[in-house]
Amino acid sequence: MNSFGRRYRVSIFGESHGELVGIVVDGVPAGVALSADDLKEDLARRKAGAKGTTARKEADEPMIVSGVFGGRTTGAPLTVVFRNSDTRSGDYADLVAQPRPGHADFVAREKWHGWNDYRGGGHFSGRITLGIVAAGAIAKRVLEREGVQIEARITEIGGASDAAGMEAAVEQAIADQDSVGGVVECTADGVPVGWGEPFFDSVEAVLSHAMFSIPAVKGVEFGAGFEAARMRGSEHNDPIAAADGTTRTNHAGGINGGISNGNPIVFRVAVKPTASISRPQETFNFATGEVDRLVVRGRHDACIALRVPVIVEAMTAIVLCDFALLAAAEPAK
Repeated sequence: MNSFGRRYRVSIFGESHGELVGIVVDGVPAGVALSADDLKEDLARRKAGAKGTTARKEADEPMIVSGVFGGRTTGAPLTVVFRNSDTRSGDYADLVAQPRPGHADFVAREKWHGWNDYRGGGHFSGRITLGIVAAGAIAKRVLEREGVQIEARITEIGGASDAAGMEAAVEQAIADQDSVGGVVECTADGVPVGWGEPFFDSVEAVLSHAMFSIPAVKGVEFGAGFEAARMRGSEHNDPIAAADGTTRTNHAGGINGGISNGNPIVFRVAVKPTASISRPQETFNFATGEVDRLVVRGRHDACIALRVPVIVEAMTAIVLCDFALLAAAEPAK
């Protein structure tokens, strides 16, 4: 449901226009140097402000309310919260009767019989990922001990893969009162051989589970991905070039049989266009019982993919930290 992980377990809570959002992280090893300031670099990367992102301005100031004492983690559950302040809940009043096409408004209404918090998307809002970024920043601190480094970057927006084309795609979407999607690639270097628990807890399986939990993610591929279906085995196979498992190519994306093989883990996620757009649309009106015109009010991203890389990094760190702690708990050989 709202919890994920085994040894490094995260539980998210809050709504977009509620008093606060946050996360509880259980399983953080004791003794890790940590303060709220250590979370701010990644949180700043998630913030709005760039062209194509929402005009909503939140401080996103993290408050660590448990699990840290004297500048070090205690081993107890660690809780981070963020206050909400810049809310305009009235912008969402019409969406009770007219759910946004492509959004969770309709399914949330049906599943919870209208008791869901619809303001700003409630618990389905991308704002909930604040806690994920915080938990990811903490996981990165733990993974530093293993020598693991994680980096994600945008490789495509609106079908364009060059900087000028991506910028133009965002600008055109803004001019058209529309939105565009994108592709984010993530690389994890330094992952040792042997992480992963096949069959159902393979590295690909758990990473995919985490990635699809990020709002707006609609696809995940590893290594050569779907291109592998158009390759021959002689092309796709990665020749092993050294005793440590280093391969000449990395079409497998650093994973064989669901287990990390020591090469960089490489995968990509597809991010859909933001559902909330200012351009008039049609949707069913539950108040009138007819399809009606809808103009979405509020402040929304024209390209949510612009803010996704740090969230992908965070989810990756959460998953790999969990695998690292599982590996450390295995009996010595």
